[in-house]
Amino acid sequence: MPSGQSSEGERRIHRGRKFDFAVAEIRTRSGALIERELVRHPGAVIVVATLGDGRVLFVRQTRVTLGRSMLELPAGTMDRDEPPERCAARELEEETGYRAATVESAGRFYPSPGMSDELMHVFSAGSLTHVGQSLEDDESIEVVALSPVEIGAWLEAGRDLDGKSIAALAMTGFLPAGAFA
Repeated sequence: MPSGQSSEGERRIHRGRKFDFAVAEIRTRSGALIERELVRHPGAVIVVATLGDGRVLFVRQTRVTLGRSMLELPAGTMDRDEPPERCAARELEEETGYRAATVESAGRFYPSPGMSDELMHVFSAGSLTHVGQSLEDDESIEVVALSPVEIGAWLEAGRDLDGKSIAALAMTGFLPAGAFA
């Protein structure tokens, strides 16, 4: 809690399949009691997986929130109590059909701490073997492999890329210098 604020309590208002919604009561410096809506999230992973020729694997999938498809790095929500490394390997294989011999942590970040406690774990994956996708019933995912030059061209053309993919590419050195100039 920031200086001058104290938490008076929190109540869950909805338990979702992957995360929960809660309301926290916060006492301000002046003594007023206010409410803040929160998303309680078990955490997620994002994987920067590279093929032997240096291309990075992306997935194109429809995002209901946007009403269209997006090109993103493979990612997913951790099952409750699932280690991040295991989730990264699982999501990579399920979404792209590739199994990695190496999965290494590249860091972690909070994508939206103003509303959620979600912590995203970034992984680099290499020495890939194609084993076939294992999609959930509600998933329709196309795998796209882009070279670092193609990633730069994608961004220079002003095409959309989600924030978690941008952060993970930057953390693993695949974001070209001046990509947003």
